[in-house]
Amino acid sequence: MYLAEELSRYATSLDFGDLDGSTLSEAKRRTIDAIGCAIGAFNETPVGIARRVAERTGSSSQPSTILGTRRKSSPEAATFVNGLMIRYFDFNDTYLSKEPAHPSDNLGATLSVAESIGASGKELLLSTVLAYEIQCRLCDAADIRHRGWDHVCYGLVSVALAVARLMGLAPAKMTEAVNIALNAHIAMRQVRAGELSMWKGSSFSNAARNAVFASSLAKEGMTGPSPIFEGEMGFFKQVSGPFELNTEEFGGRRGGGFKVNETYIKYFPAEYHSQSAVWAALELRKELEDPSEVESVEVASHEAGYTILGKDPEKWRPTTKETADHSLPYIVGMALLEGKIENSTYAPAKFRNKKTLEFLKKITVREDKRLTALYPREGIANRITVRTKSGRTLEEEVIFPKGHPRNPLTDAEVELKFRKLTKRFLGEARTDKALRLLWSLEKVRDLSELTATLVVVK
Repeated sequence: MYLAEELSRYATSLDFGDLDGSTLSEAKRRTIDAIGCAIGAFNETPVGIARRVAERTGSSSQPSTILGTRRKSSPEAATFVNGLMIRYFDFNDTYLSKEPAHPSDNLGATLSVAESIGASGKELLLSTVLAYEIQCRLCDAADIRHRGWDHVCYGLVSVALAVARLMGLAPAKMTEAVNIALNAHIAMRQVRAGELSMWKGSSFSNAARNAVFASSLAKEGMTGPSPIFEGEMGFFKQVSGPFELNTEEFGGRRGGGFKVNETYIKYFPAEYHSQSAVWAALELRKELEDPSEVESVEVASHEAGYTILGKDPEKWRPTTKETADHSLPYIVGMALLEGKIENSTYAPAKFRNKKTLEFLKKITVREDKRLTALYPREGIANRITVRTKSGRTLEEEVIFPKGHPRNPLTDAEVELKFRKLTKRFLGEARTDKALRLLWSLEKVRDLSELTATLVVVK
């Protein structure tokens, strides 16, 4: 059996009853986290661009809500906007393996499609857990970033299967959805190299949009190139290299745990490989009376942290928000200078500030092979060494940052993050109602009740 067929059979067979209590709880926590990130990004420039385009797209007979509004668009267009909103702040969850990912990116599609077809909260949760499972298992199987491809390529598969499940497609049509989505929409890693653009936060939402369209075509009988993974010019040969997946080891099979339980919720709005560096920098700042005391700063990171966040010269002179939140020197520098990392950290006035840029010149980033050996199962570690003008040497190393499954956020902390991101947009009463619905999502019969609660107060 070809891989796309095997994945489709797994997607069809998974049932809500297969979700244990821990998995259900974690799925709701990730949904709360993702929607909080989305509403918090409502006024951001790329979101406004995407929303204007989506509003020009005629809504279908089964429309989806553009989050934060009462306006409707096609499920594909809503998927793009809603997914971009979730991703924009770089504050949504993460999974690190051979390939990194942000699995809650899938929610832009699962929520939009679930609402459009009148699915229940239970069905939304099941499709979301399924999407996490597929994407994370693919990330475990093969590294594609070092081959020049973006991790969102795996999202083409996870979204296609998750929304095909919502649509009630049989395995044969699910397979065609994967065939169409994966063949036609492979994304290049250039989106995360050098100076980063607005497309950094859009890459997955675009993949998700294409996957939703592929599933809709498959539903109507469209066929796609096959076998898409193993074929003469397929994914294995062109993109990933060969790998194997055994769906009998997936969540819900043979007692296997679901991958949603292994994903990480972010405490700070910054690329995940920098999270432990932020904690280390904040600890060191407590020992500095004045950041002007600093003579030099060395950030020792693992290979992924170095190559993604600390290799390019643009990281020392960011000119976009997207580059700043993917820059180890900038993130560490701001943590030392201001004692915090929040969304306002990436305001242009801050990353263009001359004093800030001068401070960044004191920072070096290097790979530490010991930290690389830990990554990712035994730590996403960073070590910071500060030397002061008076001759002091201060050092701090953090292995598992807050929000990692081995150092998890509490439910109260997840809820507090949601409140901080949404309260100014929704008001206190609506924020409370949204949280009540989200914590009991498996009991929600009509998802339009949730999207109506998320309308931004003008």
